[in-house]
Amino acid sequence: MKGNVIVALIVGAALGFVVGRATVKAPEDKKVAAVAAPTAAPKPAERPAAPGNVEDANAIYRVPMGDSPAWGSATAKVTIIEGTDFECPFCSRANDTLKQIKQTYGAQAVRVAIKQNPLPFHKNAHMAAEAALAAHEQGKYWELHDKMFENNKALDRPSLEKYAQELGLDMPRFRAALDQQKFKDKIDAEQKLLQSVGAGGTPAFFINGRKVVGAQPFETFKKVIDEEMKKAEALLAGGVPAAGLYDEMQKTAASAPVMVPGPAAAKPSPQAPPPAAEVQKIDVPEYSPFVGPKHAKVTIVEWSDFQCPFCSRGASTMHEVVKAYPEDVKLVFRHQPLSFHPNAAPAAKAAMAAARQGKFFEMHDKLFAEQKDLAPEKYLQFAKELKLNMAKFKADMESAEIAEQVRKDSERGNQVGANGTPTFFVNGKKMEGAQPFETFKQEIDKQIAVAFVLMMAGTKLPDVYE
Repeated sequence: MKGNVIVALIVGAALGFVVGRATVKAPEDKKVAAVAAPTAAPKPAERPAAPGNVEDANAIYRVPMGDSPAWGSATAKVTIIEGTDFECPFCSRANDTLKQIKQTYGAQAVRVAIKQNPLPFHKNAHMAAEAALAAHEQGKYWELHDKMFENNKALDRPSLEKYAQELGLDMPRFRAALDQQKFKDKIDAEQKLLQSVGAGGTPAFFINGRKVVGAQPFETFKKVIDEEMKKAEALLAGGVPAAGLYDEMQKTAASAPVMVPGPAAAKPSPQAPPPAAEVQKIDVPEYSPFVGPKHAKVTIVEWSDFQCPFCSRGASTMHEVVKAYPEDVKLVFRHQPLSFHPNAAPAAKAAMAAARQGKFFEMHDKLFAEQKDLAPEKYLQFAKELKLNMAKFKADMESAEIAEQVRKDSERGNQVGANGTPTFFVNGKKMEGAQPFETFKQEIDKQIAVAFVLMMAGTKLPDVYE
């Protein structure tokens, strides 16, 4: 039967079978239609190496300014457009970096614009985006923007009205905008635009169209900004008017992610050990926290370290994955606290203690947002903010059982080759490092196709991963 499944999959690919983000249910009739056998595949030795594709770091994307709230001059040499979520801890961190950019370059050199991208698993994010645009309508966008980031743990309706009142907004007009969801269509359109250029997660930035994803350090932004300054100066010297600079740069911009071939794999030496299997059997312990459906077409098992900056970027991408595939992807978190990160193991224990009270991913987000300042008092602060039972949290965090779970995760990670972070296994296929969403999307879509064929052949959804 399994041989037939593989043939069916190959035939499906040959016929142009594509499964994207949509959920595909197993059909009622489990008989697989007979199809002609495909042309014999070349022998393995005859197949050319096919390195994976990666996103072009220098690609310019089409992200129109529109009527988005903007800070800085319309004649600035560099335009930064950010997709943000007021409840996202990574966006809060990135907002501090934006302030540093504004102070460093000034309003004549850099223009900053915001597009709203409230993620669905942040319950107050959409209303906060609506509130921000309602304030923009009254000329107070940035004032409310800064207030909400300063208080991004208090974004319920009463809090939003309190901030609006403090800013002297016309309250009946403000309340009416929220009640009527006046800006819902605008927010939906901005989210669709960001998703089309591979920026469905938050925060995501476009610097003169060049994408920078996640809460990156100031130095990362500075490098790109300085490069774009030079390009802008060349265009100005060539006669492009300052007011039309950004539009000129956008003329040849891409409207979808630009992928280029990754580096070809090196040929193994005769003495090198045989390569690991392309797909490994990756277990999912009962204690492992997960988000998404219990049984899914695609299971991603992630080994991560809360003190690792690359893991922070990987977490941002996983938020994007979970949002894009809410019914098809199960994300499982396992711990790999690296020995040279002294705060990683205690943070892992804090996360698992929060998991005992159903708040793993909430603690996960807080730990990554504050990963430069991890310390015991921070874990207690986060636990209080999450309204955890503090006595239970402290006891669980110090328990031998949780310490053993973290140790087992680390040991198992080393066994399967996840000894660096972050490392992901997508239905058992290893993917290393903080890769862009588009790279994960390509593999997830392939695995959804595999799951679909298995289900057509009679495999039940709960058995697909096994």
